Amino acid sequence: MILFRILKWVFRKLAGRAIPGLGGQSLSSVVTGLLGKDGKDLPGLLKKLTAGGLGDLVQSWVGKGKNQKLSADQVKSALDKSTLANIAGQLGTSEDAAASKLAGVLPSLVDKLTPDGEVPDQETLSKRLAKLLA
Repeated sequence: MILFRILKWVFRKLAGRAIPGLGGQSLSSVVTGLLGKDGKDLPGLLKKLTAGGLGDLVQSWVGKGKNQKLSADQVKSALDKSTLANIAGQLGTSEDAAASKLAGVLPSLVDKLTPDGEVPDQETLSKRLAKLLA
């Protein structure tokens, strides 16, 4: 619970600010670039990661148990090169650095968007994402 409060505070403080290492983009623009407007691309991203061999990790983030860690190498192996290149372009960084950033952000972000142990419907997902970035 304390981790959630810390993350929520950090997201609120940084939502409109540029974050070092993210190419001058704000947290909300990075999250929107990753998950799509209103989080609509979250299910597709999770499917890509699952198809890339990370199903157990994804389930740990969505489920109610402890989140398993994600490595940059796992991100690179699970996402196709064009997807990773697109994300790197949005972040204004290399593919290696983008994979590292995704590895650091995804487990916690997915966990916070899926507190009930499943990916919510679009309306609920949109509300949760807005609240997280508020």
